[in-house]
Amino acid sequence: MTVAQPDVSVIIGAYEAMPYLEECLASVEAQSIDPARVEVIAVDDGSADGTGECLEAFAARAPMQVTVIRQDNSGGPSGPRNVGLGKAAGRYVFFLDADDRLGTEALERMVAAADRNRTDVVLGRVEGINRKPPQVMWGQSFDRTDVFSSNIKFTLSAQKLFRREFLERHGMRFDESLWTGEDALFTMEAYLRADGVSVIADYTCYYLVGRDDGKHVTKTGSYILRFDSARALMNLIAAYVPPGERRDALLVRPFLVTLLPQFGVKYLRNSEKVRRHKFELAKPLMEEYWSEGIAARLRVEERLRLHLVAERRPELLLPVIEFVQEKQEPAKLLEHKGHHLYFGYPYFRDAEVGIPDWIYLAAPREARGFPGYREHSVSSVLKRAAKKARRVLAPPSRTAPAA
Repeated sequence: MTVAQPDVSVIIGAYEAMPYLEECLASVEAQSIDPARVEVIAVDDGSADGTGECLEAFAARAPMQVTVIRQDNSGGPSGPRNVGLGKAAGRYVFFLDADDRLGTEALERMVAAADRNRTDVVLGRVEGINRKPPQVMWGQSFDRTDVFSSNIKFTLSAQKLFRREFLERHGMRFDESLWTGEDALFTMEAYLRADGVSVIADYTCYYLVGRDDGKHVTKTGSYILRFDSARALMNLIAAYVPPGERRDALLVRPFLVTLLPQFGVKYLRNSEKVRRHKFELAKPLMEEYWSEGIAARLRVEERLRLHLVAERRPELLLPVIEFVQEKQEPAKLLEHKGHHLYFGYPYFRDAEVGIPDWIYLAAPREARGFPGYREHSVSSVLKRAAKKARRVLAPPSRTAPAA
């Protein structure tokens, strides 16, 4: 049975997805929503492992309408998703990766949430199988929220429910020039444009499966692609959000999730040539977007590493990374009547190195629980400390000579 317009189009882009695809499709068949309300558009992106044949067999037996498209390999997930989106007829679309699975009530709950709350995007709780997805956004369900009032900026994967009319109205498609991070760009734009976002935190809608064959897209690609992804996301945020606290809050995500890992344990394993190249790639991003407002939102060791990248001091970065990787515990120093807690990571108050004190100043969320710490009532302690440091370091103003 089919209807003129399904409630939801499930778009599956598949490349070399066997045998994971079988459980993925089984989870679609098991959905509690009426099959007449669903269509599946599956795009085989040039597979040679039986993926296309598996999709054809699914189309022959599935209780919902299924369209299978087989095409030459496009080189990434954006192409198949865009093809599927162009064919979709549902009121909503959901992008399902071929190696992942849906919770049994996922589509029914997400469509109901979007209809009830009249929101353009719905996030369903994600759990990992042999993978660890971000968890900070699942503490509470929201009928209606936005990217500035919640932690949803930390889940930018494409596995969300989107109102199709909303996507079409804004001409939204995945950027096929990006080989990684294309979903982050798409989802962040949706968050910024959306008339409301719903969050389902009390039911697992999506199971993110970690493949053991090394073919998962997030595990492939060179470090250069990560910098490309970070740049694209930063540029998008800057295009939509003017400078200030709201932009800083969103820019935390590409700095913390995409850029910082390039200057962590991976950096220790890199050759000197790659290390120098990473600094060169980071330079324009740090110059254009790094700010005290972003720094204030990070943990001390995160802030310190990115500060050294921004200041182009690779000779200092390596010992800091080693200190962190060895899980050494920094000394703690409580000052200003218990309101300021400093973490003594390498070079703290080393006059010859000259890193400002405020880089080592713990934000309240990191300092809470330390004996004697008194949380300041104003959250701008770090900003004030940074401004004071600038005043101290600024050259004396010149006065005009007397006439």
